[in-house]
Amino acid sequence: MKAVLMIAGLSIVALAALAQQTARPSPEVSERAMKLQKRAIVVDTHCDVTQRLISTREKFDIAARNSRGHFDIPRAREGGLDAIFFSIYMSGRTTGPEAVERSLRMIDAVKETVRAHPKDFLLATTAADIRRAHKEGKIAALMGMEGGHMINESLANLRLYAELGIRYLTLTHSVNTTWADSSTDTAKFNGLTDFGKDVVRELNRLGVMVDISHVSDKTFADALAVTRAPMIASHSSCRALCNAPRDMTDDMIRALAGNGGVIQITFVDSFISQPLRDAQEKAGPERTRRITALREKCGEDVECERREREALDAEFGIPKASWELIVDHIDHAVKVAGVDHVGIGSDFDGATMPLGMDDVSKLPKITDALLKKGYSEKDVEKILGGNLLRVMEQVEQVSRRWNQTRK
Repeated sequence: MKAVLMIAGLSIVALAALAQQTARPSPEVSERAMKLQKRAIVVDTHCDVTQRLISTREKFDIAARNSRGHFDIPRAREGGLDAIFFSIYMSGRTTGPEAVERSLRMIDAVKETVRAHPKDFLLATTAADIRRAHKEGKIAALMGMEGGHMINESLANLRLYAELGIRYLTLTHSVNTTWADSSTDTAKFNGLTDFGKDVVRELNRLGVMVDISHVSDKTFADALAVTRAPMIASHSSCRALCNAPRDMTDDMIRALAGNGGVIQITFVDSFISQPLRDAQEKAGPERTRRITALREKCGEDVECERREREALDAEFGIPKASWELIVDHIDHAVKVAGVDHVGIGSDFDGATMPLGMDDVSKLPKITDALLKKGYSEKDVEKILGGNLLRVMEQVEQVSRRWNQTRK
């Protein structure tokens, strides 16, 4: 009998521990918001935790609650997250065969993470997979490739990445590729080259989403003219509220909506706060020099760069941004594009988050804030993930039609 009671006691403890890992009420979030967070399919289209999976600088356990960083399974469960796009990222200055090799290593790391945690993750490549993961109580694990330099000027590599599960390609990162202009580099091609346009067409054929975060305004316009499928901005915010070249103008947001696409609002503090950007610019060349030095120090370690940058900004007295600005950008994008064309793409573990959005567990605060603004539960569900699912389904349909007509 004593043994039975001990086993029962352990079962109760185990159940209690499981309950701690799932979405739960918080003093700062209403019960209505938490219920909606649990019911909705919540999709985040950009997370750089992949860098921690391959890091040689730290021993990272994604299944444990970590005191550092933004994403792990316990905190994702607590935040009610249902689908995450692991970013396959490296600096745009890493090119050629080295970029391909590193990309494959990151893709393998994501797949091995899913394999090692089958009770928590389901490897997903379609909208249907995301819905299935939600029904099974798992987190759908998807992959997005952040930078066209990783295809090494090869459509064959692009096809390989699609076969391995990549479901969006960000056409550029912070520097130009050999076939597309970036928003934060000196224009070289006036948008997309002929090969760049072929990349967009091949993405459509493969059923991989075209991602226009990081690209120049002209590259965006060229991609829009070529694509047959809706595009996404996987992690961008609104230039009308924060004058960052990485953000989208209202005209761009309207054009993306006209294409059927969606802008996934990023949480990065320097892309949502104008006072913060003004302070960064005022800090001038010395801060720029120090950032270059810390990038050299950290290499491809995004978590290292994030920590070093936070310390640097504190030294220069750069003001903090508040998480409520995320909601302001969502609300602005909805007013410009309509509620069917807005979502979320945090950039967790890849950048500095605003105060109050400490990690993935804080996502329900956005849901609560939108409800308090008067958004209907149906519309909040669209923003949390419904709109992205719709785009994925349309991209898949375009791919099927394209391939059927060529048989």
